[in-house]
Amino acid sequence: MSSAPVLHASERSFARRIDLTSLQLFVAVCELGSIGRAAEREFIAASAISKRLSDLEATLGIALLYRHARGVDLTPAGESLLHHARSMLYSLEKMQGELSEYADGVRGHVRVHANISAIVQFLPEDLGAFTRGHEAIKIDLEEHLSSEVVRAVHEGAADLGICHVPDGTDALQTLPYRNDRLALIVPLGHPLAAAPQLDFIDSLDFDHVGLHTNSSIYVAMHQAALAAGRSVRLRIHVTGLDAMCRMIDNGLGIGVMPQQAFELMRGGIGQRLAGVPLADAWAHREIRLVARDFSTLPVAARTLVNHLRAPDAAAPEALAA
Repeated sequence: MSSAPVLHASERSFARRIDLTSLQLFVAVCELGSIGRAAEREFIAASAISKRLSDLEATLGIALLYRHARGVDLTPAGESLLHHARSMLYSLEKMQGELSEYADGVRGHVRVHANISAIVQFLPEDLGAFTRGHEAIKIDLEEHLSSEVVRAVHEGAADLGICHVPDGTDALQTLPYRNDRLALIVPLGHPLAAAPQLDFIDSLDFDHVGLHTNSSIYVAMHQAALAAGRSVRLRIHVTGLDAMCRMIDNGLGIGVMPQQAFELMRGGIGQRLAGVPLADAWAHREIRLVARDFSTLPVAARTLVNHLRAPDAAAPEALAA
């Protein structure tokens, strides 16, 4: 007859000495890279966080962080603890979500990481409508590159990702959300401005204003240029779509961005620019919802997914590595 595993006294003592609040603060410091920034986000004194981290290191008998003037970095032991702490906190949130099904109404908070295309084009209206119907659910939304969104979901730093799913990612589940189309943004009067649509290679004779080199748009542009035996004449990098429009308006080049995002910025300098749709197959893109497992998300997160998912969404699809 089998029996339950027996915990030794030292193991029971270890479990009792681990403070969940300290683990939560440790994760916050790791995610933000600074005790000060974590203190601001968690509404607690920086000295209190520092004391908890020191006590945690003393309990474990190992150094978890390298402290320096710019912030903190993880030691190898800290990397290991971060992985386990995220997993533990994720399980606790899942437990809370399942228990909340027995309460009146859905409560909780959902950590969402999304790329700039989703945030600019679709999420303001969609999340606005959601929060008006679910006032007790708090949404923490952060903007990241698509590759970083997928990594955050995989590591448990985000419950839900919304992005263009990169190739070669680890196994996750995805659901359709929205589609977008890329356009070439040029000043009015530019030689390409009057075209009804363009192939991307038609733009390669001109200087470009580009987004971050790891962004899905820049990667697609670079691959298309390589396939044509050309290169992108990148003159300047920017971090946002509004900054791209300002650079283009001031004669620093032309750029590629989601067509609907450009239409939303047509006021002001946008009136002096033209958006020419790209005919390339890669310029027609799908934005997807990403999760470890949609069926095991907390109730609050599942409620948000049901609100966001496309009307004709099928069962979640696995992303193969």
